[in-house]
Amino acid sequence: MATAPAAADDLILPFRLENAQLRGKIIRLGGAITEIIARHDYPGPVSALLGEAACLAGLMGASLKFDGRFILQSQSDGPVSLMVADFATPGDLRAYARFDPAEVASGADMLGKGHLAFTIDQGTHMERYQGIVALEGQTLADAAHGYFERSEQIPTRIHLAAGPIKTGEGEGWRAGGIMLQHLPGEGGTPVAAAAEDWNRAGLLLKTVEAHELLDPTLAPEQLLYRLFHEEQVRVFDPQPLRAHCGCSEAGVSSMLEQFSADERAGMLDGNGLITVNCQFCSRKYHFSPDGFK
Repeated sequence: MATAPAAADDLILPFRLENAQLRGKIIRLGGAITEIIARHDYPGPVSALLGEAACLAGLMGASLKFDGRFILQSQSDGPVSLMVADFATPGDLRAYARFDPAEVASGADMLGKGHLAFTIDQGTHMERYQGIVALEGQTLADAAHGYFERSEQIPTRIHLAAGPIKTGEGEGWRAGGIMLQHLPGEGGTPVAAAAEDWNRAGLLLKTVEAHELLDPTLAPEQLLYRLFHEEQVRVFDPQPLRAHCGCSEAGVSSMLEQFSADERAGMLDGNGLITVNCQFCSRKYHFSPDGFK
C-alpha cells in the first residue's frame, strides 16, 4: 500500500484484503460527532455510547446502493432506554438518546436487556426493511455480531470506540470503528482456505485498541496497514460524512397538519403556540394554531 496521507476525519474508508479476499470499512468521526454530541447535554458515558452508535450506523448505512436512510435503534431496560442513530445517503449522520440520570450515575451497564433494530428506509413509496436482534453481550458491537450471524449470515467482526479528547480549542469528541466481513464465494477461494483467511484476519483485528481508532494523528490508511500489511491492503475512495439533521419547519408543519384542530389545541403551550422540539438537533419550532387549515 502506498504511503499513507495525513490523518483525516469524518469519513468512511472501504478496504479490501487482497491476500485474504476479505472486505471491510473503517470509520473516523471528529468534528461530526463533536457537533452531534454538543447538541445535547449528555453525561460522558451516554455520549460515548451515542458515538459508538453513530459509527455503527455509518458502517452499516454506507452499504446502501440507493438514496435512502439507515436507522439504528436500541430499546432496553438499562440506563439508556432509547437510542437512535440515523444515516442518510450520501453521508448525513444524526443521533440522540433517552436516559435515566440516576441510573447512569450509578455506573450500571448502559444498555441493559432489550433489542436492537436496524431499519432500511427506501423512501415514501417503498416498503421498509427491518431486522431486530436481542441486546446480548456487553456492547453494541456484540449485538451487531448477533444480527449478522442470524439475519444476514455473513461472518462479520466489528470494533467500536468513542471518547473525549483535548484539542487546541478545548475538549471535543472522537469516535471510530472498523468492520471486517467475509463474503461467501468471494474470489472463488476454497472453503478451507477461506476459513483460514477469516480466522487469521479476525485474530489480527482483535489486536486493534480503542486509542488507535480515536487517535487524530493516525490516518485510517496507516491503521489498516498496521493491522493487515501482510494481507496486501487495498483502499478505495473515502466516503465523506457530516453531522446533519434533515428536520425543517415545512416538514414539522406538514406533520402537525395530520392532527385535527382539537388535537392541535391540546398541544398549545403557555404562550398559545405549538412548540415542537427536534430530538436529534434540539432545534425548536413554534407554530400558531391559526396557521393551519
